[in-house]
Amino acid sequence: MDDFLRLQRRLLTITLCLAAGAVPITALVFDRTAAFSLAIGALGALLYLRLLARSVSRLGENSRSVGKAQLLVPIVLVLAASRLPQLSILPVFLGFLLYKPAVIIQALSDA
Repeated sequence: MDDFLRLQRRLLTITLCLAAGAVPITALVFDRTAAFSLAIGALGALLYLRLLARSVSRLGENSRSVGKAQLLVPIVLVLAASRLPQLSILPVFLGFLLYKPAVIIQALSDA
């Protein structure tokens, strides 16, 4: 269980570091709206990872399958981006996908 907690912490940290680098670059290259949208998407990615980790940690105790609550995060992000004029859909979605490079970086560092 300690290994799982370390992995969870590393994935959250790498995702946060990627977001901390991507948001200022987006603000410089594009505009504040895109940077804000990317930051909101990255927060969604952190929430998604946290909910997924919580669901995985419950495996074996009470349930035999992973919960579905984390699947609501991208849906809520896209709906919020489509309804709120302060958000853009593409940067929100790309910000959400920042957890994927974190997983790849973690997998490469373990190899």
